[in-house]
Amino acid sequence: MLPAAGDAAASSVGFCSCFSVENGGSYDDYIDGSGNRGCMHCKRSDPSSSSSCYSCSSLWLDLAPFKDSEKLRRVITASAKGFSIGAGLKGGLALFSILTRLRRRQSSASSRKIEDFSNKEAITMAIKETIRYGLFLGTFAGTFVSVDEIIGALGGHRRTARWRALLAGLIAGPSMLLTGPNTQHTSLAIYILMRAAVLASRCGINSKRFGRICKPLTWKHGDLFLMCLSSSQILSAYLLKQESLPPSYKSFLNKHGGKDAVILQGMKEMASGLPFSNLEAIEKFYKTTGVDIKLDPEMKVPCSIVHGNQGCLTHVVSFFIQAYKRALPVYLPVYLIPALIVHRKGLLERPYTILGKGLLGTARSSLFLSVYCSSAWMWTCFLFRIFEKCNIPMVAMGTFPTGLSLAIEKKSRRMEISLYCLARAIESFCACLTDIGYLPQSKNVKRADVVIFSLSTAIIMHCYAQEREVFRSKYLNVLDWVFGVPPPPCETPRCKSS
Repeated sequence: MLPAAGDAAASSVGFCSCFSVENGGSYDDYIDGSGNRGCMHCKRSDPSSSSSCYSCSSLWLDLAPFKDSEKLRRVITASAKGFSIGAGLKGGLALFSILTRLRRRQSSASSRKIEDFSNKEAITMAIKETIRYGLFLGTFAGTFVSVDEIIGALGGHRRTARWRALLAGLIAGPSMLLTGPNTQHTSLAIYILMRAAVLASRCGINSKRFGRICKPLTWKHGDLFLMCLSSSQILSAYLLKQESLPPSYKSFLNKHGGKDAVILQGMKEMASGLPFSNLEAIEKFYKTTGVDIKLDPEMKVPCSIVHGNQGCLTHVVSFFIQAYKRALPVYLPVYLIPALIVHRKGLLERPYTILGKGLLGTARSSLFLSVYCSSAWMWTCFLFRIFEKCNIPMVAMGTFPTGLSLAIEKKSRRMEISLYCLARAIESFCACLTDIGYLPQSKNVKRADVVIFSLSTAIIMHCYAQEREVFRSKYLNVLDWVFGVPPPPCETPRCKSS
């Protein structure tokens, strides 16, 4: 590989080839603010010295045979690290899920036999999902780096710097299909879209042109408002229209909502103004728990349906204790697995500090989830008793302040959680609108989630390469670990002091 004519001309007058015309640069860039000539990437200021930028061109010629191997190594490394993150996160969550299932195994021989079969099936599914998500993130990382390197080699790093990561992120997006060709990930796609929107808004806030327009986005408590708004839709759907929620999320809500299906059905019928059809089933359910109750078909509020003979306050306290026990296994992998990946070196140096922070974060987030679920029942009961009626608007109003429990979480996690819930809420809201005919069902785009995900990753990776300051340090560290720090806007290797 030989340098271009522009590079040779630059070298002949003492300029580094980083600023060659072929790379989209200009020789004016070689002069710093003080009038001294120097290459920003080679860190040279005296072209006449023995370690001048002219020697950088010679060094580039010497290292040319190794350039392709370094690119290949970057692709393989990014793929391996992406796979490890995807498999680690999904595998960790699956492991805790399997351990929870094993704890529930019955003692009788017949039930144990059935449970053993279901556990084996669950383990097989967990392994498949772990491999799929590992391949998904591994392929995404490898594809992004490959496209980034190919475009940089063909068009020049400096010339293509403004759009190269955007295109690479767009091309890498369809790797989501590796999680399963028939598996829809609408919630994940919307969540990534929300993350992209946040990064874009931060870019707008820092921009002189769009700074005033984006200023309202800097509202201090915007995360709490988004959480309240999302909670109103999500919890209303949980009580009134569960089919609008994704199956996995519906299962999550049913587990942490802590109420049997017959109770939810009775509350749904009352809020919707329908005649009761399962009061006897609710009474039988409470009888199995040792509570003998007789429900009134003419009741105005559903408190006796929700918590039987318990008072509203007593129910909230007892529910909170049980909810906290259910929340702990959820957040243990959320904190401990990233600690093993991100702080792997620090664990050897200060294990007690890092593990202590992880356990403290687990306790705090578990407190948030348990308060969130408890307050949902508290606010609805409180509102029903004040107005002495139960209908759909009351359910929506009663679940709105539930989002205030997000204030328990660390400030750095609030926006992340609120955006995740907002993505779920948007998906549920659109499903409700589609069911009643206000939104047409999309028949042309079968995998709209892949399209949304690809567009979102294009924005995120562009911000990663061009607007790095809009990322929080912990996310930036993970991205740098996987993809490597974005290369300088020149095609030559970075010059080092000899």
